[in-house]
Amino acid sequence: MTRTTPARPISVEAVFPELAAYRGRVTRLHPRPGAPGIRDSHVGGPLLWPYDDPWPVCHEQHRIETEGYAPDEIRSARDSGGWPPSRPWPDAESPGTEGPVPFAGLAQFFRRDVPGLASGPDGADLAQIFRCPLTHGPHLERRYHLRWRKTDETEHAGRFLDPPPRTPLLRAEQELPEPCVLHPEEVDTYPWAEDGVLPAPLIARIDAWDDAQISERGPHALSYQSDLSIPPGWRVGGYPSWASTGPMAVDCDSCSTPMRLLLTAEGAETDAGSHSWVPCEDRDPALDGKASIQDWSSLAQPTRLRFGRDRDLHVFVCPADGEHPPRWVLA
Repeated sequence: MTRTTPARPISVEAVFPELAAYRGRVTRLHPRPGAPGIRDSHVGGPLLWPYDDPWPVCHEQHRIETEGYAPDEIRSARDSGGWPPSRPWPDAESPGTEGPVPFAGLAQFFRRDVPGLASGPDGADLAQIFRCPLTHGPHLERRYHLRWRKTDETEHAGRFLDPPPRTPLLRAEQELPEPCVLHPEEVDTYPWAEDGVLPAPLIARIDAWDDAQISERGPHALSYQSDLSIPPGWRVGGYPSWASTGPMAVDCDSCSTPMRLLLTAEGAETDAGSHSWVPCEDRDPALDGKASIQDWSSLAQPTRLRFGRDRDLHVFVCPADGEHPPRWVLA
């Protein structure tokens, strides 16, 4: 099934003609629970990984865990609608403080499936995303890893790794991604309306328009940020959302070039403020507005993943040299 974003409640550029110069394309991925294979773009499914390739590991110092959740028990609890029991972390298998700890695969994206996916080094067209299953430092920081591949070379490997290495327990239920198939869709997007992103006079007009909407429509008011700017959920390209941190300059650590947004991973596909972006296929056509959304609970977090405290994970890459390390920004 495809996913189709409803037309915006109003024409953005009719209200703010200046935004035509900022219009960009973003690919909404629309993950939904399913059974993806190794040759599919997905979140939470098996990765196309040649058997002889070393699996990525995290060598940094890790926070010692005392208890966690078994992946099989997490899956069983999800199927039954319950909550998995916690288990003492097995000392014999505990990664301790030094590592190495195998990274956990989160997602993979083929350019043949995902319009707008940037090229990796030397024309690579398959991006694979990983996260260390343990935390680092007193602030419980996370470490991520991006692996680029060439599809035509990788698919000809004689044997593939199955299953991948994993830790015996996960530190939280939200660490285990639900296998999701994707329904990529390109839509127009516009930048976040804050200082440093758009001109100050335009931001002032947007703020005044938002205020007028609240005065006229009360709880049913439209807003630029929620309804006209950036869609929620997993997406490729487009503009970063800065709801938690405010706009940030993201420059390459190797060459200081301003970096390009590759991917945004988000725990929620919708919330109370962004429900106008919910696809037509997930609505009851006999109803209007938020009331038309079907199966809200499963739609809200189909991947079951979280990044920080309900933040977006932005993955930036260097446009000057694809070999330069990416940057991972929680915002």
